Formats: sequence, structure tokens, C-alpha cells
Amino acid sequence: MGESISSESLKQLFTEARTHSHWLDKPVSDETLRQLYDLMKMGPTSANCCPVRVLFLRSKEAKERLKPALNEGNVDKTMAAPVTAIIAHDMKFYDYLPKLFPHAPARDWFVDNSELAAATAFRNASLQGGYFILAARAVGLDCGPMSGFDNTAVDKEFFSEPCEDRAFQQEHSPDSHIKSNFLCNLGYGDPVMLHPRSPRFDFDDVCKVI
Repeated sequence: MGESISSESLKQLFTEARTHSHWLDKPVSDETLRQLYDLMKMGPTSANCCPVRVLFLRSKEAKERLKPALNEGNVDKTMAAPVTAIIAHDMKFYDYLPKLFPHAPARDWFVDNSELAAATAFRNASLQGGYFILAARAVGLDCGPMSGFDNTAVDKEFFSEPCEDRAFQQEHSPDSHIKSNFLCNLGYGDPVMLHPRSPRFDFDDVCKVI
């Protein structure tokens, strides 16, 4: 800790990493997805609340279920991606705080304060979504994060049925407490199809030290 990572690592994570819309015909293994998650989960969240929930869509059947919820411009690239991740958050994340944050009665901070719980879930799962992208790049994947879909339709299709999977431990209901945030296509991007990188602000444009 305390030393900069290599220039090659910085290129892979930031300076030469790009958002991809075209994909090589190369599958993404379960092992790679597990490696991605095991890196992502180490990023900090407030009170270690860890509200993110990730549903990886890889089968043709799962993609077809997603297709009607996509904006027209996102259909082809999503259908072609080896994996599409739904980055979601658990609005009842606080039920797990006795396990995740056992040294304080953190569940009590949220259980009767729905506004605070909703803001905390969305903020921290969005933060974990950023970790997700960097973790994916770290294990050699390319990413295509996006909005451009009907969140309500996605939640109804994927999160409203009862589910006993460990990733979504509480049963879902028609008013599921699992809510989608954004989508992220995953795979190995085709570099030939990339456009030139769009400009970014310089430090002095948007930063100030006081």
C-alpha cells in the first residue's frame, strides 16, 4: 500500500480502457465473473452496507427477456455481448447489517427511515457499480455500461418473482425491494470498431483546492 500501480495497470484500468459496443465472439467464464465480484466487493461502502445485487444475463433466453425493456439503440450491442449485468440494489440492505457491520446497531438507523435507506442503497450501489467496471477491466474484460432501458420493466421481469438464490436471499414480491440501476455489457471488445476517445475536462476546469 502507498505505492503507485504500474503504468500498464493504469492503462488497463483508466487511460486506455474504453466503452465498447462491439464484441468479439469469445465467451466469459463463470470463473472470470467470480473473480470480478471478489474484487468489486472489497471497495468501501458506508457502514459496509454492500447494497449492490448483480444479475448476470448470459443465456439467449435471459437476453430475450431483457430485450423488450431496451431502448432501440441499445438492442444490438446488448444482444451481441457475451454477458449483460444488471446492476441493482437491495432497498432492504439493512437487514444484513447485523452480519456486515456487527459492532454497531446499524440496522436501527435505516429500518424506520425509508428515505435514508433509499438514498443509502442507491448511492452505495452506484459506487459499487463503479468498482464493478474497474474490477471487470482488472480481470481482462471490456465494459459497455449504459442506461437507456426501462427500469420498471426490468424490475418486473427479473426481480418480481420469488427467488431463493443466495445473491437475492430475501423472497421477492410484486413490489420487490431489488431495484435496477444500470446495465453493463461485458466481454472482449472489438478494438477495430472504437471511435476516437471523447474529450475530458482538465483538472483546473472542474477541481479546486481550498
